[in-house]
Amino acid sequence: MGALTDAVTHFEIYAEEPAVLAEFYRRLFGWRLECTPGTDYWRVDTGSTPAPGFAGGLTYRPIAGTRGWVHYVHVASLDDAVAKAELLGAVVLRPKTVLQKTVLHAVLADPEGNVFAIYQSEQAAFPPPVPD
Repeated sequence: MGALTDAVTHFEIYAEEPAVLAEFYRRLFGWRLECTPGTDYWRVDTGSTPAPGFAGGLTYRPIAGTRGWVHYVHVASLDDAVAKAELLGAVVLRPKTVLQKTVLHAVLADPEGNVFAIYQSEQAAFPPPVPD
């Protein structure tokens, strides 16, 4: 058996009200979301690089209480993103925390209760130790 890819190529976000949640992510991260004609499926284009076309979907929750992976979204300012997310209806589950001395991150729940995380690289705030 050949090697399997290890790259994330797609994600889905589930909701009771996908149109409302699509607007949440559109306003929070500036993602492009459009409902595929004749379906209840919103295509998500994050505009991410270096993987143009890295995309996902947003649709009705297929099974009540569906659980999944936590996706991390990079932002320029963690504090600004958390404040904006809260204004848009998100709930902070884990406040700003230092992760591995180089990243600030927070875990939130969107207005539908889906868990996601945001992070800010912070190399300058946590420089490597200077050798003796």
